Amino acid sequence: MTKEERKVTFGGNPVTLLGESRAQGDKAPDFTVIDRELKPVRFYDAASSPCIISVVPSVDTGVCSAQTRRFNEEAVSLKGLIVITVSMDLPFALNRFCAAEGIEHVYTFSDHREAEFGMKYGFLIKELRLLARGVVLVDSKRIIRHIQYVPEIGHHPDYEAVLKAARGVV
Repeated sequence: MTKEERKVTFGGNPVTLLGESRAQGDKAPDFTVIDRELKPVRFYDAASSPCIISVVPSVDTGVCSAQTRRFNEEAVSLKGLIVITVSMDLPFALNRFCAAEGIEHVYTFSDHREAEFGMKYGFLIKELRLLARGVVLVDSKRIIRHIQYVPEIGHHPDYEAVLKAARGVV
């Protein structure tokens, strides 16, 4: 893990990521987010199985929406694995989005209250107070087995890389 200033781009413009960057092999830090009913959820309590954490700036954008829908589809075949999406969206927006898009196999959580996930995993964008795009795969021993910070927020993550890694941990 490292705390030096890191940059990604958003629409071609550099933005700063806050928090500690994580790497494969690191212990996955615990964090608390808010569920769609406005209740706090601790990661360690919710994810005792291997877990893909899909990180998006907002489900109300095209790439974020597509990323969440893709993981919703993939979750059906990933038996023994939990898939969650974390964003800074308010729980009300997550409820609306999931109902409209038929999201039934991915748990959606909001980091808007404390930005604890964003800081502990190094995804918080300083200039926007949004999360950068990425994916994290955590195994049942709470070790990070795959992590990607997408360098351009408008691009998709490498789905095949995380899905291949996920099939190796379940």
